[in-house]
Amino acid sequence: MSNEKPGQCNTNNPAVIRWVEEMAALCQPDCVFWCDGSETEKEALTAEAVAKGILIQLNQEKLPGCYYHRSNPNDVARVEHCTYICTDTREEAGPTNNWAPPKEMYQKLYGMFRGAMRGRTLYVIPYLMGPAGSPMTKVGIELTDSIYVVLSMRIMARIGNVACRQLGDSGDFNRGLHSMLDVDPERRYICHFPQDNTILSLGSAYGGNVLLGKKCLALRIGSALGRKEGWMAEHMLILGVESPSGEKTFVAAAFPSACGKTNFAMLIPPAHYQGWKIWTVGDDIAWMKPGTDGRLYAINPEAGYFGVVPGTNSKSNPNAVQTIARDTVYTNVGLLPDGDVWWEGKDGEVPAQCLDWRGQPWTPASKEKAAHPNSRFAAPMKNNPALAPEAEDPHGVPISAIIFGGRRANTMPLIYEAFEWGHGVYLGATMGSEMTAAAVGGAGQLRRDPMAMLPFCGYDMGDYFRHWLSMRKLVQYPPRIFHVNWFRKDEHGHFLWPGFGENMRVLQWIVDRCQNRVGAQESPLGLMPHLKDFDLAGLANFGPREFEKVQRIDIEEWKKEIISQTELFITLKATLPGELIFQRELLISRL
Repeated sequence: MSNEKPGQCNTNNPAVIRWVEEMAALCQPDCVFWCDGSETEKEALTAEAVAKGILIQLNQEKLPGCYYHRSNPNDVARVEHCTYICTDTREEAGPTNNWAPPKEMYQKLYGMFRGAMRGRTLYVIPYLMGPAGSPMTKVGIELTDSIYVVLSMRIMARIGNVACRQLGDSGDFNRGLHSMLDVDPERRYICHFPQDNTILSLGSAYGGNVLLGKKCLALRIGSALGRKEGWMAEHMLILGVESPSGEKTFVAAAFPSACGKTNFAMLIPPAHYQGWKIWTVGDDIAWMKPGTDGRLYAINPEAGYFGVVPGTNSKSNPNAVQTIARDTVYTNVGLLPDGDVWWEGKDGEVPAQCLDWRGQPWTPASKEKAAHPNSRFAAPMKNNPALAPEAEDPHGVPISAIIFGGRRANTMPLIYEAFEWGHGVYLGATMGSEMTAAAVGGAGQLRRDPMAMLPFCGYDMGDYFRHWLSMRKLVQYPPRIFHVNWFRKDEHGHFLWPGFGENMRVLQWIVDRCQNRVGAQESPLGLMPHLKDFDLAGLANFGPREFEKVQRIDIEEWKKEIISQTELFITLKATLPGELIFQRELLISRL
């Protein structure tokens, strides 16, 4: 059913219509607006957002189609302490999630939603997570009173009529309800109901809490659905490595937020790698399902990038710089007098003055940063010059390698490979990373973040590890599993590895291993490159000695590491698979 007028209902689906009517009766908006995803709609809503001061139009000569948004200073990051998994029993949610009984939480939140949209518009956003027509794609309906959410969801998902067509008359869709209320931290909840395929978000306007297709559906609800249906929803980028001969190898990689996922997904090989190409399938989330040929296939459920801006420049991520140069919504960066934006680490000179992310005058002498450390861009993936042609393939791409990594100043070598699938699951389950500004509190502290999924798993982590182990039975040719660490430092606090584009050298070894072109040497941790198989040619100030240093295994550091890993295992003791305890004992024996 097509819209006769802008904002009119664009579906005949009785389950959707009935649910929207029920939620509208609860929230009592002045009107209900159904999004169709058209350009005409985008232009009208953007103009309205500018008129209301929700968006600021940026310099259209420098940044065509770009806009600026400033969030409430109390609402600038994911709020894990306000995030709940609402399952019938506490045990289902597990000890690493906040839990609440579904009946009690529904009652409490519906009480807060009652009348919450008086004087506002309720926007109905039908959206797809995944390419249109893919059997792996899921449909969601998000109801929100935020134009910022609508315009951001336009970028991050495929919205409107395309989603209604895919859903048809099915009742199998995610129900997502969001209201900003008064953006009061004391009344902020992000609640997930896996049994009902439902998300309720209140009291926030920050993207990670209110773009309900992203972490909420794609990971927390998605992981629960994946466990039930035999697939995996993972906090992973997906990229393709193309050799000069045209051979393509696809890999997925899990890093915690703000640890370089987007940079890695959009990597540009250094000059030494003439003829090689990196293709971006996705920068944040992978849905992976066994294929009929015995391999594991992945899609990127998103249609855009919601990336951390500070540090983004032509050295760290040239493709991202091009991607965000148009059609982008910037949140909480610095605003220049000429309508351009600025952030710490951007190309060019530091400006003499600007407005900071709070809207206050800023100069280089200011104590505070101009851009919030977790300031963001939302940009369409179609803008990426390295977007993989397979990004919209409904069948997905075959995954040959899975890479785990975190931000570690010590202990972890640059690269090693798991001995086999169970050992690889252990590597992912024991991942640790120094915390960043993407989550409230604790920046700089080491946190165990299994598979980079600790904040995003929609059920018990022990059962999640068991699901990972069980996938080995469903995939005849499982991906090889690797661990990387770009962030190891020397005794003076300097990074040992140059990183950025030079990470291509690590990728080459991984691809060569996947294609059975090179061997490896055993170490207590796993399989490591022979020096002769790791390309160091043309790498300035980095030779065999430096390679040995970045690959060094410090036994004393590893003794501490194992003790630290054990703390998480103790937390999960009720459901921790015995195989991971066995893998830990094997590691101890090898050390």
